[in-house]
Amino acid sequence: MNADYVEIDAWQLGLAAVLIVVNLAISAWLRLGLGKTLGVASLRMTVQLLLVGLILNYIFALEAPLPVIGIGLVMATFASVSAINRTRRRFVGVYWNSLLSVLSASFVITGVAILGILDIQPWFRAQYAIPLLGMILGNILNGVSLALDRFMDGVVTDRDRIEGDLALGASRWEAAHALVNDSVRTGMIPIINSMMVMGVVNLPGIMTGQILAGAAPADAVRYQIVFVFMLAAATALATLGIVLLAFRVLFSPNHQLRTDRLYTPAQHPAWATWLLRSRTRDSH
Repeated sequence: MNADYVEIDAWQLGLAAVLIVVNLAISAWLRLGLGKTLGVASLRMTVQLLLVGLILNYIFALEAPLPVIGIGLVMATFASVSAINRTRRRFVGVYWNSLLSVLSASFVITGVAILGILDIQPWFRAQYAIPLLGMILGNILNGVSLALDRFMDGVVTDRDRIEGDLALGASRWEAAHALVNDSVRTGMIPIINSMMVMGVVNLPGIMTGQILAGAAPADAVRYQIVFVFMLAAATALATLGIVLLAFRVLFSPNHQLRTDRLYTPAQHPAWATWLLRSRTRDSH
């Protein structure tokens, strides 16, 4: 890769930060009340990215597998928690289910890309592994959140139909498979929409970043195509995984719908989750 790129100094970062004044002015003019939120979000984003830059510099210098795996686990954990925090309903064990779905899908697809497609040697080169994993996690987060929220909302709104099917002798899968399909489809809509307009309406971030860093546009496009296929595959695996895990919780082995296992964050704050877990375990 050509290293001929424009470096950004501290004063240039400060100059760019002035652009947030546009948001603040619009918020003030329309009385949106977003001034404090914009300030906090800007400060939080800047601090987070500067810290990540320092951490990645340290990990890149180590060139060892364990730090790469460790930061990957941390990133996956934050992504899985963030995905659940966006849902309107939850059930006991939903965070573990989210972590399992996010971790398995992201690590499998990243591994396939590094070892099978890009042939990175050694496989733990942080320059490739961490950015690839980060991109995948960002897309998985949205897919998991949308799919799980649709499934949990569906078992409540379609409760009469589902219980009617079960009463007529349908198995739990026969009663729920339409909702499962719809939930997985909902989780995949963002990545499909993005693929539809990519290159026509917008130039993706990875492709833009490579071009700014000096790569030839044709090479950047090939990388981008590989990355998008990775994102689509990982999103499909993660959304299918979280919906199937939720299905196992909300539909008992004796073909009963268990909406009583759902709760809202206001009903069961984090401090009471362990109590609910004990009660749910006793009911099996």
